Amino acid sequence: MKELMLGNEAVARGAYEAGVTVATAYPGTPSTEITENIAKFDEIYSEWSPNEKVALEVAIGASIAGASAICAMKHVGLNVAADPLFTVSYTGVNGGLVIVVADDPGMHSSQNEQDSRYYARSAKVPMLEPADSQECKDFVKEAFKISEAFDTPVIVRLTTRIAHSRSLVEINEKENYTLKDYKKDFNKYVMMPAMARKRHVLVEKRMIELKDYANKTELNQIQWGSKEIGVITSGIAYQYSKEVFGENASYLKLGMVYPLAVDLIKKFASEVKTLYVIEELEPFIEDLVKKEGIKVIGKELFPITGELSAKLIKDKISGISEDSKNDIELNIPTRPPVLCPGCPHRSVFYVLKKLKLAVTGDIGCYTLGALPPLESMDTCVCMGASIGMAHGFEKARGKDFSKKTVAVIGDSTFIHSGITGLIDIVYNKGNSTVIILDNSITGMTGHQHNPCTGFTIKNEPTKQVDLEKLAYAIGIERVRIVDTYSLKALEAVIKEEVAAAEPSLIIAQRPCALLKNVKFKGPLKINREKCKLCKMCMRIACPAIVDNGNYSEVNEALCVGCDLCTKVCNFNAFERVGDNNE
Repeated sequence: MKELMLGNEAVARGAYEAGVTVATAYPGTPSTEITENIAKFDEIYSEWSPNEKVALEVAIGASIAGASAICAMKHVGLNVAADPLFTVSYTGVNGGLVIVVADDPGMHSSQNEQDSRYYARSAKVPMLEPADSQECKDFVKEAFKISEAFDTPVIVRLTTRIAHSRSLVEINEKENYTLKDYKKDFNKYVMMPAMARKRHVLVEKRMIELKDYANKTELNQIQWGSKEIGVITSGIAYQYSKEVFGENASYLKLGMVYPLAVDLIKKFASEVKTLYVIEELEPFIEDLVKKEGIKVIGKELFPITGELSAKLIKDKISGISEDSKNDIELNIPTRPPVLCPGCPHRSVFYVLKKLKLAVTGDIGCYTLGALPPLESMDTCVCMGASIGMAHGFEKARGKDFSKKTVAVIGDSTFIHSGITGLIDIVYNKGNSTVIILDNSITGMTGHQHNPCTGFTIKNEPTKQVDLEKLAYAIGIERVRIVDTYSLKALEAVIKEEVAAAEPSLIIAQRPCALLKNVKFKGPLKINREKCKLCKMCMRIACPAIVDNGNYSEVNEALCVGCDLCTKVCNFNAFERVGDNNE
């Protein structure tokens, strides 16, 4: 039987069919759906971990204990998990261990465009890269076999297009996995220098064996067509290349992108006239091929940034420049991303702009507070960075500047990487004010639970982190809780805390407007007779309020009735038009 599946769904199916016991992750686009779908299988223990480092450590623990384990994350999450990754390469595994990482060429939902293939090379672990949903399932199953056969973690790399595109997948039965015996072995699993030195020797031996395997495995395939053109490629770039060249080229499709199948590459190169390496992002394959003395055409032709496409490849091959294209110009209005109607973060950024504060920001849907007209976020670097950066601002410019600065961070992001930054402020006698935007969910990635929500990935009730008690426990003595819909109270609290001569934490609470259990009153409308066209309501950047030039109106289909607009309007021009908005 075949089913149409997202690449991420197929990864989950592959994990299930492989008999995986433990699955861990921290949500991050484009990888989130992997673990969401794994959680649907009752046979697999699955969890949202506080961050990717913890997720991988749990998976490593499960593997060493004898279970097969899978850990999923987006590309920047692998940065967070890099510490255990490099060392588990030395320890090896017991049960199979697969790490799925989803890169984001084009940065659809990411702060950088890094290429995870370099992690495989640096950590000296094998990496597989599927080119469609069927391969997503099959490669995950094969990755577990490789993991146990070579005593190594295995990385399966996806990109956004593979993770979020659909293709047919053959469904198979679940394989029975027998929990392996656990035996104490400090020489293998305790990476003190004396043991680690010996394990490094074994890692190098393993790489030699994996290089030999790469030349033999069916994961790498030569597909002969015309030998006038040869294309070495992998992943989604293979699909684009096939679309461009068809039977007018031959292909070396690499399913195992590290280590490279050098002998196979040499054989392929020797039989084609003109050789291209077509890959997204960095010249990873290209550089390794050139290192072998093979002449190829690659990044001198194809861009190093952004996504590829069939059209882009065709244009580059044919020599069509950007300036010479005869594309039809479409005067399509831009649609900038905005906070949702009723978003509890909107009022916070409105107040921060009003108070003209410097704001160190963080990763989440609230990062949209940086965009016009709110324009109240100065920085955004990585998960948890807002708090440490606010502390850095103070230490660079003095305590007086800290009274003009706040850090904003989401509840899930705070748990992920913000706690240590807050401890740093206390320990090193800082004076910063931190605002936790507590919307009761991990919002940006599609409403996943986190330790602040009180529920697990399977919606089972669990202990809920008390942010107020946590703050007191680490030494914050000024903790304020405020409802973000109470605009006057919110402004007063922020003013008081930034003026305080000690560090403080503001917990700005209000559930995400998109949560199913959140109910509002009916939508609003604008009374044109009362409206003075002062445009104050436009400053809150609510997409439900439309400026038509001579008048403003409310799009009732978008309005949730949060009432924030009524609190910034000085003329009482907003009126209720419904009783209940289900």
